[in-house]
Amino acid sequence: MSMIEDIKAQVPQVLRVSVGGYTTAGVKERNEDAFAAKLPSSPGVVNYKGIVACIADGVSCSDNAQQASITSVTQFIADYYSTPDSWSVKKSAARVLTSLNAWLFHHGQQSDLRHNGLVTTFSGVVFKSTTAHILHAGDSRIYRFREGALEQLTRDHSHNQYGRKSFITRALGMDSRLEVDYRQESLQVGDLLVFTTDGVHDFLSSQQALELLGGAGEDLEAAAKASVELALANGSDDNLSCLLVRIEALPQADVDEVYRQLTELVIPPVLDVGNKIDHFEVQKVIHSGTRSHLYLVKDLVTRRRLILKAPSENFSEDPQYLEGFIREQWVGRRLNSPYVMKIFEHPQSSPFLYHLCEFIEGQTLRQWMHDNPSPSFDEVRVMAETMIRGIRVFERMGMVHRDLKPENIIITPQKKMVIIDFGTVKVDGLDEIDSPLGEEVPVGSVDYIAPEYLRGERGLHQSDIFSLGVMVYEMFTGKLPYKTSVQQQRNPQRYQDWHYTSARNHRKDIPLWLDLALEKACAESPAQRYAVMSEFLTDISTPNHQLVKERQGAPLLKRNPLLFWQCMSMALLVLVLVEAWLLSQ
Repeated sequence: MSMIEDIKAQVPQVLRVSVGGYTTAGVKERNEDAFAAKLPSSPGVVNYKGIVACIADGVSCSDNAQQASITSVTQFIADYYSTPDSWSVKKSAARVLTSLNAWLFHHGQQSDLRHNGLVTTFSGVVFKSTTAHILHAGDSRIYRFREGALEQLTRDHSHNQYGRKSFITRALGMDSRLEVDYRQESLQVGDLLVFTTDGVHDFLSSQQALELLGGAGEDLEAAAKASVELALANGSDDNLSCLLVRIEALPQADVDEVYRQLTELVIPPVLDVGNKIDHFEVQKVIHSGTRSHLYLVKDLVTRRRLILKAPSENFSEDPQYLEGFIREQWVGRRLNSPYVMKIFEHPQSSPFLYHLCEFIEGQTLRQWMHDNPSPSFDEVRVMAETMIRGIRVFERMGMVHRDLKPENIIITPQKKMVIIDFGTVKVDGLDEIDSPLGEEVPVGSVDYIAPEYLRGERGLHQSDIFSLGVMVYEMFTGKLPYKTSVQQQRNPQRYQDWHYTSARNHRKDIPLWLDLALEKACAESPAQRYAVMSEFLTDISTPNHQLVKERQGAPLLKRNPLLFWQCMSMALLVLVLVEAWLLSQ
């Protein structure tokens, strides 16, 4: 991990827990319960992925119950930590559990005998920052013991039969389709999370559980064993497992500490051609602005050309800007696509704060639009497709770019569109980490910003679709679909203040079906936009007859707002003239 990543990892104080558990077969010959927990040694892993604990109870009617429970807890933990850091806990856990369920179900179906299925309950918690992400299927349970009160955080997926033992209705490996309960709970220091299988909680009274947990000391394994032994003494006829996780420390989002960490690296001075920083020599000053400086540099070790990006001294005391600058490298090092600029590892021994970026030959989309005021439809479609490929890279990684604009798109001589500048990227995985550095103003460029950003929302995938739609509209027409007025910024809640201007007003050869596709991509409300970018690409390539039919059947106000209000104004004028004539008689 580089120095910059270390800084980001250390912004909050690291989450710390203590764990103890105990399991036994009880009166049965074989123990089909399993539990596992992982406490990563790396603070960065704890910060980005969290701490995981889970418990499982293999369904006893299966000869493979033990294999199912052990596989579920061990494989879930291993696969969860293999998912990208940028993914949210919910997305990571859902992908892992879906895959795990498919594997268990498939192998369980290999035998014609029902008792050979791989079926198990599963209850797990991912502790990340100050939140517990709870995942649950089956009748194992998770409780929270806080300030002397015990609260059950899961609900049993089981059906009670009169006079007979209940049977579970949901579990891993039971069906090809898995439904898992997911919820989030805020954590407090001192919270004790209790994981149990039915062999324990079905044979302990609430009073007994409270007494055991209230007396739990530093040795959580001993407390878990005491709970199991009491349930066994109470007549438990099943396997028994209890896992305890106590919250010892939570991240503290302290502004002064965050600022100190962000400013440990020195912002380099403004450089000129021939200057050296570390083992990089400046060959060209590409841009020197109020926010950042860009240089074409030569690596004196590898001899390759790179782009060095350094923050401006103007923002040396702006922790929000510096946090975004550091996030840009974090994002860039996790994306690997020919349609997204690469950011390389920062020299670990360097005291300076800067990025090393891939050198991309070409021109910005802005310059291309200046040079090509009336491009062919096919040319724009091909370029839109390559832009979409880059945006999809962010989507797959649980990211929203939030600042897509012509200045942040480079067109190579091969007509490949490459997305640059990741300083405003929203990352699902990082959003789950508490930070005091909230965004005080909307991100993105005002001409391409989605309306929901002005309403204080952080944005969704559809927000990037809006920006894409605006850029494609501008490529076709050389104009913008909206006039960003002062009224829009004063009243961001009012979607009706956003009036789409038909592309056909600027370019007469644009057919109605193409204009409707652009309008849908640029819709004011995220719910009215395309759900996926492939639909937008299809609709700007071939007519969507449904869109055309809906527009032709719409009232005049929707089909042609300008004509509607012109007619209304004319009607009002006629009424005024008639009234004036009548009064004069």
